[in-house]
Amino acid sequence: MKHLSRIGSLLLASALTLSVVYQQPAQGHRSLPQETYHRAWQLVRDNYYDSSFNHRDWSDLEHKFDGSIKTNEDAYKYIKVMLEGLNDPYTRLLEPRAFQDENDAIDARIVGIGINLQQSKETKRLVVTRTIEDGPAETAGIRAGDEIVGIDGLNAIGMTPEQAAEHIRGKQGTPVQVAVSHAGTAKTVNITRQEITIHAVSSKMLDNGIGYIQLSTFISNDASREFRQALQKLSNADGIVLDLRDNPGGLLSNALEIADMLLDNGAIVSTISRHGHHTDLSSGDPLTHQPIVVLVDDESASASEILASALKDNGRGVLIGTRTYGKGLVQEINRLPGGAAIHITVSRYLTPSGSDINKVGVIPDVNEADKERQFQKALVCLKEKIATLKPTFGNNKPISSMNVIRTQNTAVARR
Repeated sequence: MKHLSRIGSLLLASALTLSVVYQQPAQGHRSLPQETYHRAWQLVRDNYYDSSFNHRDWSDLEHKFDGSIKTNEDAYKYIKVMLEGLNDPYTRLLEPRAFQDENDAIDARIVGIGINLQQSKETKRLVVTRTIEDGPAETAGIRAGDEIVGIDGLNAIGMTPEQAAEHIRGKQGTPVQVAVSHAGTAKTVNITRQEITIHAVSSKMLDNGIGYIQLSTFISNDASREFRQALQKLSNADGIVLDLRDNPGGLLSNALEIADMLLDNGAIVSTISRHGHHTDLSSGDPLTHQPIVVLVDDESASASEILASALKDNGRGVLIGTRTYGKGLVQEINRLPGGAAIHITVSRYLTPSGSDINKVGVIPDVNEADKERQFQKALVCLKEKIATLKPTFGNNKPISSMNVIRTQNTAVARR
């Protein structure tokens, strides 16, 4: 199996390949809660991308709370206090339930009702951005654009999506009561929780010979495989619309693999950590040469931005939509003693053109805020590209195997 070309030493490659690290508790006199805190402190000390720790004396925090940590809850409390000083929203603690939820998402299976939620920046209300096709919520009549205003009698206004997920998820076969508001009309529905298989990719052939692929997340281990299957399904299309709107990111390895399926050559992404500078290059062996137009918006984040900028900067795809979210940092997930975990920002990344998009975003080639017009402009742009390439375009490589990077580690680049 051919691997992506890499620049840098084996140490730098390991530093880039972000991983879930299963650590054994250190032997010594500390209690498990104290060990949990100390391990989190140590991991940040050794791996955080900013060696100044936001201009803080990190050693001062090693034993600062020893006398106050008696329980796991104490450990979690003081880890959060410790991390607050970094002023980095992406370096954060995942308590055991949240860590399990993340692992479930990576495994592409959760027990819930099958909805994606975002909190409105203006109203702080929970908005349904997507429902799983034929899932419990969709079957109950919940649709994208609905607001979730109550969960099991609790007021959901002001809840974060993570807090709402805590209440919505539960044992398979148990009911949850969800209050929904749409255009001023409220209703309450009882929904039975089910195990949901999360599909990262949906695809279809449009009537005009254009293929459409919606990539909704990079978090699932199956995302790259599903994307390859979508390309195979649409191998006879004249061109592809790739929809990355509302995609919050996920596993870095998925972004690298999918970019490599589409790029003829060039860099995919460069990362800069305390250990040095590393660049991932495409293998130059793409699975298709079909023209591509990419749809993006202000919710396209992290791994979405890596893929979008790789296609844009290498001249492989035209970006249409609005400026993307602007997350140019990469996290490593480390398991802590006791079942919790910690996300640590280990590097920042640059696009192939050398741009740092953190808090800036990727600027599309064609700016368009209206979602329907975004799609129509994508079709017009794609038809123009097809017309230009038609005399020479036509031989797509059969998609039978995927010549892409493989790793046993789990990489995360998401919002």
